[in-house]
Amino acid sequence: MEKFVVKGGHRLTGEVVISGAKNAAVAILPAVILADTPCVIENVPSISDVTISLRILEEMGAVVTQVGKDAYRIDPTTIDKFCVPYETARKMRASYYFLGALLGKFHKARVSMPGGCPLGDRPIDQHLKAFTILGANYVIDKGVIDIKADKLTGGQIFFDMVTVGATMNAMLAAVKAEGLTVIENAAKEPHIVDLANFLNSMGANIMGAGTDVIKIRGVEHLIGTTYSVIPDQIEAGTFMVAIAATKGDAIIKNIIPKHLESITKKLEKIGVSIEQYDDSMRVWVENPLVKTNVKTAPHPGFPTDMQSQIATLLTLAQGTSIITENIWDQRFAYVDELRRMGADITVNGKVALIEGTGKLVGAPVKACDLRAGAALIIAGLAATGVTEIEDIHHIERGYDCMEGKLRALGADIEKVEFPDKEDSKKKDGDGAEG
Repeated sequence: MEKFVVKGGHRLTGEVVISGAKNAAVAILPAVILADTPCVIENVPSISDVTISLRILEEMGAVVTQVGKDAYRIDPTTIDKFCVPYETARKMRASYYFLGALLGKFHKARVSMPGGCPLGDRPIDQHLKAFTILGANYVIDKGVIDIKADKLTGGQIFFDMVTVGATMNAMLAAVKAEGLTVIENAAKEPHIVDLANFLNSMGANIMGAGTDVIKIRGVEHLIGTTYSVIPDQIEAGTFMVAIAATKGDAIIKNIIPKHLESITKKLEKIGVSIEQYDDSMRVWVENPLVKTNVKTAPHPGFPTDMQSQIATLLTLAQGTSIITENIWDQRFAYVDELRRMGADITVNGKVALIEGTGKLVGAPVKACDLRAGAALIIAGLAATGVTEIEDIHHIERGYDCMEGKLRALGADIEKVEFPDKEDSKKKDGDGAEG
């Protein structure tokens, strides 16, 4: 097994380049299935969720060729299987995008219920509602979703709640459906716009992505294209917080500042200095950090995926801060780990009260999910002493070579091997018997 060992107390300085957006890439890669000819996808992040997505495509018969450091040529014309196996699907939440893509192209799909980070109940009822409105029937048996349609016909889809996954899945299923599909109460995140732009570049007719009403007029054919994934707003936000937590001064490159507005505004309230350019920004701290209140909300509100990172920063600020989590039920699981490092945080339901202590102390901790892992790295960078972070596979699901980028900024962080506890027990047992 592997863990990160972080020695705190080093200011982050220099430049960092942000990779392609995880949440866009994991939808765009399945969307390639809809094309009648090969696609080249560029600016693809090197993360485990992408590796799994590419493996699923290959398992279904697609030909995947890496044609650059962060670019892949995918030929979907050889796909002859329509099932995403359980062992693969359970490793990431975004495996459900293969439902929409396969249904849109072949009118059938068989996908195991997805896995991913344990953030509470994340049902896919809204996805299935959209598929049903378009003309599909489904059966869920022993954790496997089997969905079919004789034909897909456009319809009026109204989501009971704002949901990114269901919005994107509905788009994937509707782009080749006959007639007009209208998606109301649609999510507005940048990766939804990116998916729409990708599909439109192949010949789809999608209007309104980025608003709460998306209109899709079905087309018969989609032609392969070359497309570059947008920069990752959450990776950029994570580095913004890391620089602030270490009282550093660094340039963040390959970003879309507009996508970072809610994060930027909140950090400025805390006392972080930010200067924006066309596709980069400078982040630095020269004054004491101060308290603020944060409420997560769908885009353009403050993203839930940045909640744990900004909470870590607020433990270093002066005063009492309040964080209200309005998206996921179990997003405060990381708090116990931060308490190990000296944080003073009280959680009551979906509200966390943070008493800024101004300091953290290194300790052994575990990443309980992707963004919690990022928060613990930030905590380790800002802490005195050494922090050891286990279960880093969560972090590698969504951050492209995070430790390498941090080292380039001056952080003292390394990935080290350590024995699996179960393996150690087996070896100890073998030795005792011998």
